[in-house]
Amino acid sequence: QRMDSTLHYIHNDSDLSTNSSFSPEEERKSKVQDVVPQALLDQYLSMTDPSRAQTVDTEIAKHCAYSLPGVALTLGRQNWHCLKDTYETLASDMQWKVRRTLAFSIHELAVILGDQLTAGDLVPVFNGFLKDLDEVRIGVLKHLHDFLKLLHVDKRREYLYQLQEFLVTDNTRNWRFRAELAEQLILLLDLYSARDIYDYLRPLAFTLCADKVSSVRWISYKLVSEMVRKLYMASTPTFVVDLMNELIEKFCRCHKWSGRQTFVFICQTIIEDDCLPMDQFA
Repeated sequence: QRMDSTLHYIHNDSDLSTNSSFSPEEERKSKVQDVVPQALLDQYLSMTDPSRAQTVDTEIAKHCAYSLPGVALTLGRQNWHCLKDTYETLASDMQWKVRRTLAFSIHELAVILGDQLTAGDLVPVFNGFLKDLDEVRIGVLKHLHDFLKLLHVDKRREYLYQLQEFLVTDNTRNWRFRAELAEQLILLLDLYSARDIYDYLRPLAFTLCADKVSSVRWISYKLVSEMVRKLYMASTPTFVVDLMNELIEKFCRCHKWSGRQTFVFICQTIIEDDCLPMDQFA
């Protein structure tokens, strides 16, 4: 709780406005700051030195990555130039455990740095993690909503085209990956317009509703019901009508009993969560 309140304070601090920008001259400044003893920071930055892994600890780079958000919070975004090179070095580390550690905390770092630095320095790293091993991608996926909500609308829309890539995993039996995707899509409904939801998130939801694993399907029923609610409340009523017609066509009239069962479960969820007025449901 203390950490959250501190992050909230940093994010809203008028002295560290998100509109602040650093000139190229300031970016080239040496890694000098006056928040902590410089020798201490230099020791921390040296943790990425390959020789340290051989002489001190083979996992020293992972420890460095784990502590980086805390160091960034302590130094403040005005001193991000001290950490930027180290962060990029860690993000391209050969050990997936190091990259995984950064992937799990990139959303927290984005809060600390603000939107301008996030767009310039974190988004390229984030995009790299999206194409990484599943062990790294899951860190990004688990906090997808937390990261995307910090981006500008135009930048956020670019990721609509990439969401379907999360359906493909290194191991097809990794159903928890798809379950996490369904959970995140529920949260992402608040970030996108009715048109984007219908065009991009609807096909994903229908695919997840037909998943082989029941745990994934159950979360997907909730996703579809929340989608119905969101589209019903939108100013364009045609989206929700088209969605319901597709539900009937794909599931209610499905030649497989499992598809028809899916339709019943979706109807149950829509009623239980009060996603539609009863006359509209009827």
